[in-house]
Amino acid sequence: MTIEAVPAAISIEALRKGYRHGGFTPEDVIMAIVERVDRERDSNIWILPPTLDRIKPYLERLSDLNPVESPLWGIPFAVKDNIEVAGWPVTAACPDFTYVPEQHAAVVERLIAAGAIPVGKANLDQFATGLVGTRSPYGATHNALSPELISGGSSSGSAVAVACGQAAFALGTDTAGSGRVPAALNGLVGYKPTVGAWPSQGVIPACRSLDCVTVFARSVEDAELVDGVVRGYLASDPYSKDRPLGRPMLPVTWLFPSEPPQFFGPFASEYEAAWNRAKETLIRSGVKVKEVDVSLLHEAAALLYEGPLVAERWSHLADFIESHPGSATPVTETILRSGAKAEFTAATLFQAQHRLADIRRHTEEMLKGGVLVLPTCGGTWTREQVNTDPIATNSQMGLYTNHCNLLDLSAIAIPAGFAKDRLPFGITLFTLPEEEANMVAASRFFLKQTELITVAVCGLHMRGMVLEPQMTGLGAIFVEEAVTAPKYQLFQLPTAPPKPGLVRVREGGSSMALELWEMSADAFGIFTASIPAPLGIGKIELVDGRLVSGFVCESYAVEDALDLTSAGGWRNAMENV
Repeated sequence: MTIEAVPAAISIEALRKGYRHGGFTPEDVIMAIVERVDRERDSNIWILPPTLDRIKPYLERLSDLNPVESPLWGIPFAVKDNIEVAGWPVTAACPDFTYVPEQHAAVVERLIAAGAIPVGKANLDQFATGLVGTRSPYGATHNALSPELISGGSSSGSAVAVACGQAAFALGTDTAGSGRVPAALNGLVGYKPTVGAWPSQGVIPACRSLDCVTVFARSVEDAELVDGVVRGYLASDPYSKDRPLGRPMLPVTWLFPSEPPQFFGPFASEYEAAWNRAKETLIRSGVKVKEVDVSLLHEAAALLYEGPLVAERWSHLADFIESHPGSATPVTETILRSGAKAEFTAATLFQAQHRLADIRRHTEEMLKGGVLVLPTCGGTWTREQVNTDPIATNSQMGLYTNHCNLLDLSAIAIPAGFAKDRLPFGITLFTLPEEEANMVAASRFFLKQTELITVAVCGLHMRGMVLEPQMTGLGAIFVEEAVTAPKYQLFQLPTAPPKPGLVRVREGGSSMALELWEMSADAFGIFTASIPAPLGIGKIELVDGRLVSGFVCESYAVEDALDLTSAGGWRNAMENV
């Protein structure tokens, strides 16, 4: 048992399987996480990073728990640093605000009771004010897939910790999209229950009446497991509500905005294309689709930051900001102080609340029996672009998220493919609180339609080769370079143009370089149908033991072909012709 056996993509299910079969222990997992944290130190994921000494008490208590009866036994999780863990300093990304709580936040207490292991406190936009992940004196958290891009906020470190294999799941918080935007930008699931379904006791509030604790996970199933542990009424939390999940059913109607969504940023066209693919996938699936006017949702969203409701943020932190000048970052203080504008009177607050009630009633009628589908984000930015214009870039990130908690909706952000290489795209499904279980069923349905197949290509379909447009034309996305197990020979077939023939052999084989791409099941069907004999699609064994679909060649076709095996791959052979 070694830490090398711990999977790079840590998930609850992967760890459970490894524990059951003795592949590794919780101690191995924690040691692997600590090593990974050290390697990714420059990504600014953590405020209080995982260390063996700090985590040791939680490892030791596992011996007192029955793994069969503890649904999260040995599962490591990250905690956004505005959520309390007893004995660990909490900062909300403001050093002068630091204190050490004596008790766990309610959600942390429930997770630990179920056997989960808190590993560290994750970075965030200061005081959970932001959707970009750059507003922290502890450094801007880098995107897990493209480090030059923003990670999303405010739960930046929480999402990136999961995406980088430093936690199996992570707690975030969500007032206006902080539990969903980072999920979309890092290729994760972001589950936001309805307001009050998970207790918020022990959470530093942004807007206390709206705040939700959320979870980032690699799958809907993992998010469901966490929800099953932490959901439930807490009498000592005045904002806690008894909101059990009902029986999951597919929604009757899938709702799309009647006006095309707005897209922004340097990848606006790629995001728009990804949205159209996601929408077309659902239409092709045969579900009942209806277009609806979502302009009232945007009106509600504007009330959160452009109207008197923003005063709730100031009410929580005014005393600290006034008594600690210079402690908050300039952009955070600017946003917080906007809640103290003279024009935000009690009368304007009530006017906003009355208008919000009207919009909420309209939304209830619109969503009854249905699920609303929107892009999680309309685009993204480089960190440099956000630094140049921090207010406007941040505002656009919340275009499709800000309305949610104001209207008492449940939401789940799920991956929806890639806009381009290393640029994940995501959609969010919204339901009424009493139909929250339906959005989970709907997310499973959508993800089933978009399941991606990994395809290994070893010649003309690789990047820069003549047939690469066949791959990109089918919506395929390059994933990584890889090599086969040392069980193959490579030949140049006598075709025009010359094509590679990869043949598995019992003896005399070598490892061959190839590329892994992902494409939808529909695209894979079209792709395989176009492959002429003697080539075909079979299973190729990679050097790390994975089996993937890829090009193989009938052995009879290589009897008089040129042997390229010594070159180690098609690209190298062609470059040395």
